[in-house]
Amino acid sequence: MRYSYMQLAVSDVGLLKKLLTVFGEAFREFDTYQSAVPSDAYLRTLLSRSHFIASVAMNDEEQVVGGLVAYELEKFEQDRREIYLYDLAVVESHRRKGVATQLIEELKRAAKERDAYVIFVQADKTDAAAIRLYESLGAKEDVYHFDIMVDPFSSNPRW
Repeated sequence: MRYSYMQLAVSDVGLLKKLLTVFGEAFREFDTYQSAVPSDAYLRTLLSRSHFIASVAMNDEEQVVGGLVAYELEKFEQDRREIYLYDLAVVESHRRKGVATQLIEELKRAAKERDAYVIFVQADKTDAAAIRLYESLGAKEDVYHFDIMVDPFSSNPRW
C-alpha cells in the first residue's frame, strides 16, 4: 500500500477532525478527542497559527490513517527554534509499515524550513512501541514530566 503525506492548511479542517478520531481510537481516549471537538472556526484559527503544525498520512482511498500535531517553540536564550511533537498516532491496521517514521521525516522537513534545530517528544514509559520508534530516530533523555493544574478547583478538571 502506498501512503501520501500532507501538512494541513487552514482549509483542511475536515482532515484535522478525522485526525482527532484517529488519535481517540489509537490512544483509546475517545472522550478526550471526541467529546468536545472544537468548532470549525476554532480549528481554522488554530491551523492558521504559524506555531501549529498538523500533518496526516492517507492511504490509497484518501482515508486518514495517521498523523501528528506539533508546536514550534521560539527560544529566548538564542535565536533558534525547537519543535515539540505533541501527538502522533497511526491506525492499528497501518502500523509497522513506516507511516509514523515518514510522518516524522515530514516534520523534520517542516522543522528545517522553520530553522528549528531539534524536535523533541515525550513517551509514556509503558508505550514500548513509541519508545522503540523514538529511540531509532534520536537520543533518549531521562527526564520527569509534571502536570501543574492551573485551577485545581475548576468544574472542568483535566483529570
